[in-house]
Amino acid sequence: MKIPTLYLHIDGASCASCVQKIEGALKQVAGVDDAVMNLADSTVTVTGKADISSLIKAIAVAGYTAQSIRDVLSLRAVSEKEQADQRYYKELMRNMWVALSLGMALMLYGMVIGDMSVNSPMQRGVWLLVGLLTLAVMVATGRNFYVGAWHSFVNHNANMDTLIALGTGAAWLYSMFVVVFPALVPEMARHVYFEATAMIIGLINLGLALEVRARGRTSESIRRLIGLQPKMARVIRDGEEFDIAIEHVQLKDQLRVRPGEKISVDGRVLTGSTSVDESMLTGEPMPVEKTVGDAVVAGTINKNGSIVVVATGIGRDTALARIVELVKRAQNSKPPIGRLADSIAAYFVPVIMMIALASALLWLNLGPEPRIAFAMVSFTTVLIIACPCALGLATPMSVMVGVGKAAEAGVLIRNGAALQTASKVSVMILDKTGTITLGKPKVTHIELAHASDAKSVLQLAASLESGSEHPLALSIIDSAKEQGLSLDKVAQFKAVAGHGVQGRVRDSIRCCLAMKS
Repeated sequence: MKIPTLYLHIDGASCASCVQKIEGALKQVAGVDDAVMNLADSTVTVTGKADISSLIKAIAVAGYTAQSIRDVLSLRAVSEKEQADQRYYKELMRNMWVALSLGMALMLYGMVIGDMSVNSPMQRGVWLLVGLLTLAVMVATGRNFYVGAWHSFVNHNANMDTLIALGTGAAWLYSMFVVVFPALVPEMARHVYFEATAMIIGLINLGLALEVRARGRTSESIRRLIGLQPKMARVIRDGEEFDIAIEHVQLKDQLRVRPGEKISVDGRVLTGSTSVDESMLTGEPMPVEKTVGDAVVAGTINKNGSIVVVATGIGRDTALARIVELVKRAQNSKPPIGRLADSIAAYFVPVIMMIALASALLWLNLGPEPRIAFAMVSFTTVLIIACPCALGLATPMSVMVGVGKAAEAGVLIRNGAALQTASKVSVMILDKTGTITLGKPKVTHIELAHASDAKSVLQLAASLESGSEHPLALSIIDSAKEQGLSLDKVAQFKAVAGHGVQGRVRDSIRCCLAMKS
């Protein structure tokens, strides 16, 4: 029995500690057998018979927002997600430019003028305006970080947003304290760090933008697989034939598939006979002959005959849909090393915060003057260096890219554990070579029974095969074209099913070529 699978898109998750909290919250919901989140894709795969509203509520209690992904196998759903990611990417890049523009200007000022301190009323006034401008940039370009940090605090959690908010907030608050109350700070410590705050927010936005861009590329494999299924189908109802959207095809509908068209659903041949290219499914380049009663698969290509098919599998129940779902699950699965990273990441943020605090206390008690400035810089530096938290992102991103690239090449990987195990493989044994070849036949050499001109023989064979759609015929024609040979007209052409072709070339040479697949 197939276990129900639900997909959720999560907003607000920023690091591996978020993943731990979300997965833990979902696993406590009644009916959930397992819940696996992919931070790189911001999605959760839930298996079990839980109610979707209960899942969304559990995630909300954990401090995040979620929405159901109704159809991950829909090209429309993939397109909508890509458009949303593109909008988010543009927003992040805009935020990056705004923050870095201010940060770079202040940094260049410090490098050229070299005076970032507060020692006069005029400097206080100027830096007060800069501080307010920096605050506006923080709100405009880094609001998500501070909102996320607040939600984490309310839910007794700490994540990447917490580190960013503490680091940039500490730098800004210290700088504003120096501006407003310079007399309370030693003269050597009257240094402002507004440029650090703006630069950090800008660079983190850039990092997130690069993540979104990389994530978009990984969905290309899913798009290509879904794109194998045609968008329209020619259905026969009440004796009439007309085209409808693939989503409106029903079980037991009769569909006409003409030569050269893709088969739109899984089905069984009712009338007619043809050959079907099933290389997308099996990797074998040779078409498979189909007659009445034979099964056909969605996404495969009808080569030369017109057939009528009765639909036996539509939507999620087609073999192609199961392949797409398999790839999607594999992308969201976690290899053992990923689970290890998540376990470490659960303690990562609290440990980083303790290290930052310990570093600040050491400078404050044992460091040289100005101790408070060195302590603040040390505290902020530890938080900012750790805040990208790539520990929880690198593994799922690697799995997504690896599984996606393999799917593009026709190799389906069932889960992340298999991908990790494959790194230890030194020998691979295959029962056939058809699935690892180029996917189509190619002429490699010509053997002649009697002394003759190989090019002349190839020209005759290619001319004769110009009337055939057989894969071997096409390979012979391609070989002749590569050598610059012209093709002659063929008279009395005849294709003999299962045997080959025959015809007359140049009105004097009668040719007969056996083609056996």
